[in-house]
Amino acid sequence: MSNIQLAANLRRLRADHEYTQTQIGAKLNISRQAYSNYETGKRIPDLDILIRIANLYHVTLEQLIMQPCSGTGVINQNSGPYYVGMEIASADTIYLTKEEVELLSHYRSADEDERKLTRKVLKM
Repeated sequence: MSNIQLAANLRRLRADHEYTQTQIGAKLNISRQAYSNYETGKRIPDLDILIRIANLYHVTLEQLIMQPCSGTGVINQNSGPYYVGMEIASADTIYLTKEEVELLSHYRSADEDERKLTRKVLKM
């Protein structure tokens, strides 16, 4: 089970800062493979590693774990409370704002034409 937002942030932040997995591994004193496992969600970093990553990218621990981040800062400035969501197939965790929960609820109750329009607008 992994944190979907954390894995996405690790990939995005590393790419935005133009680091390789090997370079980040060296900065954290871990192997490239260990870091790769964090980016793919195969493993979750321990607290010490999470703190070091947050410091490296100048984000808070909460932002790193729960909010979409990029090299220029937090993409979505919404702050908690967050609702825990889970991808059923993989049991991966994602943290959602109230607005995101409402959006998903409306999407579920929409007819197929509305869903197609939503996917088109969101470029999915």
